[in-house]
Parts: sequence; structure tokens; C-alpha cells
Amino acid sequence: MSEDEAAELAGVFKALADPVRLRLLNMIASAEDGEACVCDLTGPFELSGPTISHHLKVLRNAGLIEGERRGTWVYYRVVGEQVTRLSGLFALPVLVGS
Repeated sequence: MSEDEAAELAGVFKALADPVRLRLLNMIASAEDGEACVCDLTGPFELSGPTISHHLKVLRNAGLIEGERRGTWVYYRVVGEQVTRLSGLFALPVLVGS
């Protein structure tokens, strides 16, 4: 892994290091249609709408989610390639004969 890639990934992990953002990412990833309306993401938290929007912006800037405006609401979905990339960092090699 190059130094630049490590620095980029550290930023992604920093975005995930907040419990609210981690929960938001999980809620979006596990949404029935693979996407979640921001209107469904605010209820489970005792936070204001602007605070939730801030956390979603951090996740977007880290490349973990993307959003699409439909009318007055924004629908979010996980960027699968980025999550797969992160999970690949923790994949241990399978040893033959183990």
C-alpha cells in the first residue's frame, strides 16, 4: 500500500470512527431497497436534522455513500466498491491445509 493510499484510507476510517456515522452507514446498507431516504434516517437518533445532514456529508465526502435528490428528499445508498475495498484490507489469506 502506498503512502497516499494509506492517507486516503485513514480519512475513510476517520469518517467511520463516529458511532452515529457508523450507524447511519449500517442503516443505509441494510435498507430494503438498498437505499434510504434521509426522512427515515433521522428518527432513530436524538439529533437535529442539520446534525444528521452533517454526518451524512462526512460519509459522502469519504466516498462511502452517494445521494440522489428526489423532490424534497435525498435518498442515500452505499458505494459498494468503497466498502468492498475496505473489507479487503481485513481479508486474511487462506492457508492450504489449515
